Amino acid sequence: MLYSSQLSSIVDLEKLHEMLTTSGVELGIKLLSAIAVFVIGRLIARIIMKGAGRLADNVDLDPLLERFMLNILNILLTVFIIIAALTQLGFEMTSVVAVLGAAGLAVGLALQGSLANFASGVLIVFFKPYRVGDFIEAAGVSGTVNEVSIFNTILTTPDNRRIVVPNASVTSGSIVNFSILDKRRIDLTIGVGYGDDLKVAEKVLRDCVDADERILTAEATPIAVSELADSSVNFVVRPWVKTGDYWPVRFDLLRNIKISLDEAGVSIPFPQREVTIVKSESE
Repeated sequence: MLYSSQLSSIVDLEKLHEMLTTSGVELGIKLLSAIAVFVIGRLIARIIMKGAGRLADNVDLDPLLERFMLNILNILLTVFIIIAALTQLGFEMTSVVAVLGAAGLAVGLALQGSLANFASGVLIVFFKPYRVGDFIEAAGVSGTVNEVSIFNTILTTPDNRRIVVPNASVTSGSIVNFSILDKRRIDLTIGVGYGDDLKVAEKVLRDCVDADERILTAEATPIAVSELADSSVNFVVRPWVKTGDYWPVRFDLLRNIKISLDEAGVSIPFPQREVTIVKSESE
């Protein structure tokens, strides 16, 4: 009786071992299948991304829209691959989608600011207030647009600093685009002394403008007295130039005006203050 009981226990242990072994083998196979699906899926996703990038280049798609759409495509492919890998582990597709949906809702509530940035990124891509390569001023900073990602706009400043601006901050305020139009006006204020000949000063300013070939002759360049200030008579000089020539022409024009006024004997006054010291009789 004892022998048969021991034999029965041994048989039960063998069955348990067999079941555990079978379960372990099945789990290992499922795990390997999931890893294989994920790895192969990522390789296929890279091929799809490269093909999408070449297609966007062939149709001459706007760089801003191209990068944004490629980012969205990469996220969608990654989510699909994760779902496919989880189904290999025995999870049902509907359950996985339901869990991801609930998780997405929870994450969305926790990251409302990120969702606002995403929505703003969509608005930027489709309404195009600026493009890659434009010099803009937005959210209190300025720089050249380097990239517009799903959540941020990346700028490069003239002194080569990288600024990452949340898209929501960009769309919530004013956006100044300095590059979108093909020409700009340079606004200069030049002061001369009250004792100087205004006609001579105006001629000097006109000659400096006419001497620069980069200034657009199709547009009139106003040169006029704008103000009788405290210590100077102020002229405004407003030439039009191509957008790319704005800063070079501005710098050269200021330099040439100063040299020409000096040669013509026209002074450029600067603020001066007279101090009167009054002493008492005892002092």
